[in-house]
Amino acid sequence: MPRSVEITVNVSPTVPETTRVAAESFTRSAVQAVEARGQARIAISGGSTPRTVFELLADPQQPFYARIPWDRMQLFWVDERCVGPDDPDSNYGMTRHAMLSKVPLPEANIHRMEGELDPQEGASRYEAELRHAFRLEGAETPTFDLIILGLGEDGHTASLFPHTLALSEMARLCMANHVPEKDVWRITLTWPVIIQAREVVFLIEGEAKAKMVRTIFAGAYDPETYPAQLIRPANGRLGLLLDTAAAR
Repeated sequence: MPRSVEITVNVSPTVPETTRVAAESFTRSAVQAVEARGQARIAISGGSTPRTVFELLADPQQPFYARIPWDRMQLFWVDERCVGPDDPDSNYGMTRHAMLSKVPLPEANIHRMEGELDPQEGASRYEAELRHAFRLEGAETPTFDLIILGLGEDGHTASLFPHTLALSEMARLCMANHVPEKDVWRITLTWPVIIQAREVVFLIEGEAKAKMVRTIFAGAYDPETYPAQLIRPANGRLGLLLDTAAAR
């Protein structure tokens, strides 16, 4: 049986308001983590929706920029396309243009997935990066302070796509996942890692996602078909940041 989870839903009337709520959530988590543990470890997703959040965080005219303890933040990625960092499809590249090039986040605190490598090598190297950054031993799993996820119209999240091998992976922290429908490789954190985070938030916008939102969070449990249903955090709490269209 799947783990029960308490879902906190925040619905904003417009996309810009959803973006602002997400920026506030990011900022609050970073500040609280630094106050509690001396640093903030956050894993982010790619796509157009997070990009607007990153642009807002990087704007010195907005309140978030000054509040975020950039020098105490360690930034990681949830997943990456198997392309170079300068490719338009790179999640890291998008984040660099939207935020990293504009904020005082030390280069040593940026932990990108190397999508330009062979997928298996890239995944192995990122697992080693996680073990080093979190000082893990043996079978220990990293505990992120915040993981921000998106939701695909097919029910995928991170690069956990329907009916792919990553859905059954329980031991590795990061893996290369082949997506037959797209005939592409992706690098992704595994779901057992994601659910160990202190805070997991889905950021979802648009009417095209509304039906899948209902299926994932209120429908019958079928994670092979709808992988986002695997994200049932170990602490039993999950956040949804939606605009009115996605919540419909």
